Amino acid sequence: MPTLFERIASGEIPCHKIWEDEDHLAFLDINPRVLGHTLVIPKKAYPDLYTMPDAAYKRLFEAVRMVALRLQEKTKCAKVVMLVIGYDVPHVHVHLMPTNSLAEVALPPVNREAQQKLAETAQWLAT
Repeated sequence: MPTLFERIASGEIPCHKIWEDEDHLAFLDINPRVLGHTLVIPKKAYPDLYTMPDAAYKRLFEAVRMVALRLQEKTKCAKVVMLVIGYDVPHVHVHLMPTNSLAEVALPPVNREAQQKLAETAQWLAT
């Protein structure tokens, strides 16, 4: 069964498209966190960013950079923030959000337990 984003890319489900090439589509998120909140997707479904074939991964991020630069130019924002979350739709998608301050970016609070275990965690992850 096609993913939601494959259905959007094929035109079966409408979207507010802002950019497209043969392999990628950029459209406004229907649940925007900020004005101009955009999703960039490969038209082919990949369930996970880090398991994408190298060439597809590189092309996706070339598309992401192009769309981010366009968003920054059009919105005159200070920074375009990028998030890749991947829980809600099993199809790789990159969130681009034009922002003017860190306050516009929702981050979880600092995890004090993790902070106290930085050295231990670094050693564990490096071995």
